[in-house]
Amino acid sequence: MRGRPRRKGPRWHIDLQPWAGPAQSLDEEAWRFLRYISTAQIACNHMNTDSLATDSSPTHKPWSVCLDDRFNLAHQIRNKQCRLYSLGLGSDDTHFEVSMANNGCEVHRFDPSVKSAHILESQHLWYHRLSIDWRDPHPAVAAQKPHSNTRKLGSILNEFGHHKIDVLKADLESAEWKVLENLILEGVLERIGQLIFEIHLHWPGFEVSGSDSSVVRFWYSLLKELEQKDFRLFHSYKDLSKPQLFLKKDIFNASSCYTLSWVNTRWK
Repeated sequence: MRGRPRRKGPRWHIDLQPWAGPAQSLDEEAWRFLRYISTAQIACNHMNTDSLATDSSPTHKPWSVCLDDRFNLAHQIRNKQCRLYSLGLGSDDTHFEVSMANNGCEVHRFDPSVKSAHILESQHLWYHRLSIDWRDPHPAVAAQKPHSNTRKLGSILNEFGHHKIDVLKADLESAEWKVLENLILEGVLERIGQLIFEIHLHWPGFEVSGSDSSVVRFWYSLLKELEQKDFRLFHSYKDLSKPQLFLKKDIFNASSCYTLSWVNTRWK
């Protein structure tokens, strides 16, 4: 129904892209998806790989942010006005977060395995015993456990009084698809400058169901929604240290894990 104004109310589901081909097959969907996540949409000339420091030890994952002046992050860092949210699940690798904090970014790391509710680790680095979900606790549960440590990202932003995040880094061990869907549906994306997501392809992910081909179509549709919101992929890293599995199959020469970085080209 083209030509009609887009509704402004809450969205309940993302818009699925057309099938990649007439057969609606896994092959067609997978090749389209893998080509999409492997192709940069915008060039970033000044990209830190791993950290802003010169140490680029291969033991650290390449969490890449774009520091081109046109995208404002470098300016925010220089003015000590940068804010990074890091969503994780028990990972010991905080090299990227520490590096960003050392460069003056206000860093908030959310991890349910943290020992205390809120810890100021260093001048700019906070740890919070909170896990980011695509659902808020049910009101009845919330009433019994007012300090429940699971929240949607939009709820956290409101709770912390943070209107914007310059960088959102997420390593959510297969919860990333539903969290990303929630950010799209609730309009939280507009409040984020750059996204770095580790995506997992060895199974559909939490609460993602359907045939293999429809799962891949859903993944692809999520990433196309990012593109429609003016996010552009500038870096893609295929993790060859992980099993080469795609939906539990050893096919397509695909890794089970990729790290993707996008910049919001409308970010001010």
